[in-house]
Amino acid sequence: MSNIGVEEVLIWLLFALCIWPWWRVFRKAGYPGWYALSQVVPVLNLAALFYLAFAEWPSRRSKTHES
Repeated sequence: MSNIGVEEVLIWLLFALCIWPWWRVFRKAGYPGWYALSQVVPVLNLAALFYLAFAEWPSRRSKTHES
């Protein structure tokens, strides 16, 4: 009754392959990795992309204040 088909597995794999790179980008920028889930929501993904592009990253902020 609750058999998982090939299509469902492929959808979850595709979902993971789309989220994983964003997870790494957000983590390297110094933000929580779960912010990558914002890429699933249509308008929120653009807002997150612009925020990531133009905001000062916490990971760079700590390096610039040390020197």
